[in-house]
Amino acid sequence: MKNAAVVLGILGGVLGMITGFFVYGFVEFLGWFNGEVDQDVLREPENAQRLVVVGIAAPVLALAGGAMAHPRPSIGGALLAVSAAGMLWAYGVGVFTMFPIVLTGLAALFALLGRATKEPGTL
Repeated sequence: MKNAAVVLGILGGVLGMITGFFVYGFVEFLGWFNGEVDQDVLREPENAQRLVVVGIAAPVLALAGGAMAHPRPSIGGALLAVSAAGMLWAYGVGVFTMFPIVLTGLAALFALLGRATKEPGTL
């Protein structure tokens, strides 16, 4: 289970990073566009700063949690759960956000369930 948590956590972090890059670029584009155009054609979302911060922090937490899921499954699972909850809070569930959220949430579950398992060859 811990190996699955590592793979799913890192994959969810990479997909979350790609989503975060696009969200950051979109927020920056809207800020530039609204500065160039006098009319309010495209509005920035009210939570633009939250989208940018979570777009940076949540994938880093997912990557760190995925890397820590094997040696320290409790800490890795907690980091993965915080990452999944942060992405869900900031982005909601959509076409491009459901895979990073589900992958990191499932990785958190696997890491926390893998705490009780003993590795072969250890006492």
